[in-house]
Amino acid sequence: MNTSKEIAKIAYTALEDKKGKDIKIINIEEVSVLADYFILASGTNKNQVQALVDNVQDCLGKAGYEPKQIEGYNTGNWILLDYRDIIIHVFNEEDRLFYDLERIWKDGKNTSPEEL
Repeated sequence: MNTSKEIAKIAYTALEDKKGKDIKIINIEEVSVLADYFILASGTNKNQVQALVDNVQDCLGKAGYEPKQIEGYNTGNWILLDYRDIIIHVFNEEDRLFYDLERIWKDGKNTSPEEL
């Protein structure tokens, strides 16, 4: 299996397991060299945002994937997990609306979990 698809699928499932809201997978392979996929999700408060991230790290760690970088964990408003080909953004709902990454990356292709 394609590594970036595998990471994306595990991350999506981990977010879903912890009741992440409005989980989106955006394929940006065609529009950016940054990564293959962005995954976006929201939590209702700081604790849930951190729990979502903890579960993603736990599930990906068990599969042998470690993040290159993590930003924003302590504030819990917008946490970014960089797994090289996959970048996972977990927001509180207010910051997600404010930064509106879906609009910024609208040239990417929305991807369903089944397509991974």
